[in-house]
Amino acid sequence: MKTGMVVDDAAVMRIRLRDILETRYKVVAEAANGREALDLYESYRPDFVTLDITMPQLNGMETLVLMIQAFPDAKIVIVSAVGQRQMVFQAIARGAKDFIIKPFEAKRVLMAIDRLFE
Repeated sequence: MKTGMVVDDAAVMRIRLRDILETRYKVVAEAANGREALDLYESYRPDFVTLDITMPQLNGMETLVLMIQAFPDAKIVIVSAVGQRQMVFQAIARGAKDFIIKPFEAKRVLMAIDRLFE
């Protein structure tokens, strides 16, 4: 079974994503900020990461860049609010594989993750 990590500063979003993802994948770690995400990624080496753009300490963009530098094979899906279109394009250019827009639908979340492994 493929494993994932959910990174979002909002606990309610982490819970919602975990509930959706665990219908098909095993969520092995959750992080509330980018620093925590980098540490947990190194420990767990999940098959994929959902990464919120807007977070304290290290934001999603900074975390994305550092994670890809350290782990070039990391499969990262960006999670962003509706108004962050430009950031989403930057994230894709910097190595993110896909994106999910909040508020997200379960079908779209699973489709984005499934595509990582096709």
